[in-house]
Amino acid sequence: MQKFRRPSRAARVLLPGAVAVVLLAGCAQGSGGTAAATGTTVPSGTSSTGGSPSPASPAPGSPVTVTPGPGGAAVPGTLLVADFGSDSVTFVDPARGATGSVKAGTAPYGLVVGADGRAWVATAEGVAVVDTASRERLALIPYRTDTGPVTTGEYRGGGMGIALAPDGRRVYVGVNVPGGNGTLEVVDTATLKVTDVVPVGRRPFDVDVSRDGAEVYATNHDSFDVTVVSAGTLETRRIEVAPYGTEGGIGSWLKPHYAAVRPSDGRLLLPFEGERLAVVDPRTGRTAIEPMTANTHQHGATVTADGTLLTVGTGPIDPDADAGPSLTVRTPDGAERVYPLEGPHEDVAVSADGRTAYVTGGFTRDGYWDGLTVVDLGSGDTRRLPAGSRPLGIAVL
Repeated sequence: MQKFRRPSRAARVLLPGAVAVVLLAGCAQGSGGTAAATGTTVPSGTSSTGGSPSPASPAPGSPVTVTPGPGGAAVPGTLLVADFGSDSVTFVDPARGATGSVKAGTAPYGLVVGADGRAWVATAEGVAVVDTASRERLALIPYRTDTGPVTTGEYRGGGMGIALAPDGRRVYVGVNVPGGNGTLEVVDTATLKVTDVVPVGRRPFDVDVSRDGAEVYATNHDSFDVTVVSAGTLETRRIEVAPYGTEGGIGSWLKPHYAAVRPSDGRLLLPFEGERLAVVDPRTGRTAIEPMTANTHQHGATVTADGTLLTVGTGPIDPDADAGPSLTVRTPDGAERVYPLEGPHEDVAVSADGRTAYVTGGFTRDGYWDGLTVVDLGSGDTRRLPAGSRPLGIAVL
């Protein structure tokens, strides 16, 4: 039986007083700073600090050679990543690396791609619409929410999590308002306009949609909760998700980050610290806690059609007690395989055949690097692939 970490964990991961409030609205620094500081080996052509785009990657907005698939669509299996560090999105061949970038908008965070090949990218300025076949930005849809001056960095205002309705008619984007509660903005994909604005919690890291499209879920990092939004009436319900409690408030490290909707029953899966999986029933608001095994601070999460959960471990909060960065693959029966990774990572996507995971190295705090880790889920082999500049969100085309 998994032994949950002692209750005193919350006390030892809080910084004193005002310093915690200023510095820890976000998350742990993984393995303690930049990739170079962690002892990670960074391949040639990769930036260890994320301060500039990788020399191995084309400059954002540069001309590219496009090899289209049938009907002009992007080649299946191509990856698209949001370059938080260079205001662009980058196309990545999983074998060769980056093949070109398109300017999207300031500090892009999450992205989602529809069946029509259009990518919807949450930037600090608005939702960028990118045609993945022609590789051009079609529009930048401004937010209605006042998020203050357009800035960069972990705490910048603007779009964070983003999701597409199953019928492709609406995009939902979580908008961060520095210093206050965020909003969920609803975009009509035909008119390219924001139609509604719904209040949610603080810093909506992730947005997900139920399989039937009836509900939208905003995972709010700094308010320890998920906002359930009715897609029809836009009525909201708040569900607190805090398996470690809310001690420390905004200064706590032990907050929700990303969620995934379990296909079998629509419950939300929210991993915490490689120790506890919060399984939330959005209908009742009840949360069940299941043990996890990676013992590391966890961020990005996705789930496959058969209910297998993949979640990214960014590294330890306390290096004396916690494990390093990893990727956890958890089958529907709760069995886990943990793949060690080098250096902090943020988000994850899976190939169409389910054999390969792609984990972005961008990370929301210091310690990011400019590329992906490609994980063979059968053999456990990993390799680093230079791609973009501080990549966060990722999708497989």
